[in-house]
Amino acid sequence: MRFYFLIPIFFATTLLSQNPTQQKSNTTENLRGVSTPSDKIAWASGTHGTYLRTTDGGISWQPAQVPGAGALDFRDVEAFTADLAYLLSAGPGEQSRIYKTINAGKSWTLQFTNQNPKGFFDCMAFWDENHGIAVGDPVADNSKLKFELIATDDGGKNWIPLPNAPPAVEGEGAFAASGTCIAVQGAANVWFASGGKAARVFHSTNAGKTWTMANTSIIHGPDSTGIFSIAFRDPMHGAIAGGDYKHPDQDGPNLAFTSDAGLTWAPSPVSPQKYSSAVAFAKPHSQSAAVVLVGTSQAAYEDDIAQKSPLKSWDWNLNAVSVGPGGDAIAVGPKGLIVKIPTAR
Repeated sequence: MRFYFLIPIFFATTLLSQNPTQQKSNTTENLRGVSTPSDKIAWASGTHGTYLRTTDGGISWQPAQVPGAGALDFRDVEAFTADLAYLLSAGPGEQSRIYKTINAGKSWTLQFTNQNPKGFFDCMAFWDENHGIAVGDPVADNSKLKFELIATDDGGKNWIPLPNAPPAVEGEGAFAASGTCIAVQGAANVWFASGGKAARVFHSTNAGKTWTMANTSIIHGPDSTGIFSIAFRDPMHGAIAGGDYKHPDQDGPNLAFTSDAGLTWAPSPVSPQKYSSAVAFAKPHSQSAAVVLVGTSQAAYEDDIAQKSPLKSWDWNLNAVSVGPGGDAIAVGPKGLIVKIPTAR
């Protein structure tokens, strides 16, 4: 959503045997996106066309700027290797773009530029390095408001508008808070979440050809409220997180989970529930329901968001989080802050 502004964010995690450690990013830019394709490789993205890369688990980070992109805010990065990554910038009209590198940032290809001056792209996700999808705020289509959705099946050489994008209500949109308002799974499952006048989850089982919709109880109404992030650990089990970023201490429901592929969403009984901008499953490729959250006045690690229990927290100022295949989480925030969190094994 175009009304989302930079705000300070605090991070929390678990009662771990090891503490989170701050890493030297070598930049002071505000970092808004992060992607961890392996335990050693991670990419981050942020303001003024900035991206960062590490190949040694964060011992050293190399910041750089995409040529000609100094005015752009990269809210999302999706990486596959040390060489291959996509960047999405969020903003009105032509400020929404997608770039790709296949040589570790030595060169970048501009793949997509939004031509609709009223459009605003928020986030993207990839099933594999060639098949991806991106979602933008609703725009008028034959007098009807519809979300903007584009997809690629050729590594981004062509980004094609999806003709059956679901309709929106007036005042509904997606949030470009952390690059996690959309999630994919398997070969064709995709979900994206909304906020503002409605807090809904849209699901497609065929890569966006058709969609179903589910209402949720996440707080909504004002344009600062709704679902900010969505994550799935398998075809059936997912989590959504959000709240009101203008009133981050306001209790929820700001967190919910599903065990039926997003058909229904149950509010989590964990407490307290304050604003969260991102959620990720803490133990990927397992049946664990543990999640990591980041948010303004509270962020947390929780072993099971379906059980009533207090959240466990740390005080860090962060914007987004990604969990690598081995379970270590990388979180990023304002002024180049990067923190590595070794989650419980």
